[in-house]
Parts: sequence; structure tokens; C-alpha cells
Amino acid sequence: MKKIIFAALIAGSALTAVSSANASEGCGPAFHRTPYGDCRPNRRPIVVVGPAVDVFYAGRGYWDGHRYWWHRDRWHGGWRYR
Repeated sequence: MKKIIFAALIAGSALTAVSSANASEGCGPAFHRTPYGDCRPNRRPIVVVGPAVDVFYAGRGYWDGHRYWWHRDRWHGGWRYR
């Protein structure tokens, strides 16, 4: 029984002696390591919302936020789609 307790104490002390890995690993703040070991800056994710309003898309027409229109005219300081 003493051998089992002694082995458990040694295993426990060995596990507590191992320190956790540092996430930056020498790259500095706002940087991370790639799988190849290079340092790269942390970036925010790019969010793609959809087509831009009042822009003509070839083969589709003007996008007004709801649907595509082939023609548009100036009307009371804005656009009228038809």
C-alpha cells in the first residue's frame, strides 16, 4: 500500500511541475504562432454582409436592398427603380 501511495505522490508532483504553454510563445501581444512557427498578427474576422445598395451589377441590374432592377431614375432627391 505504501508503494502505491508513494507512486501516486510522485506522479502528482511530476504533473504539477509541468507548466502550461504560453499562448503567445514569444510573439508578443496581439500575435500568435502559425502551425509552421511563424508569428502572425491577430485579426478580427471579416464579415461579408451582402450586395451594396445602389450599385449596378452586370447581368443583374441595380440592387435596392430588396431586389434587382434594370433601370433607375433620379426622383425627388433619391432614386426611383423601374
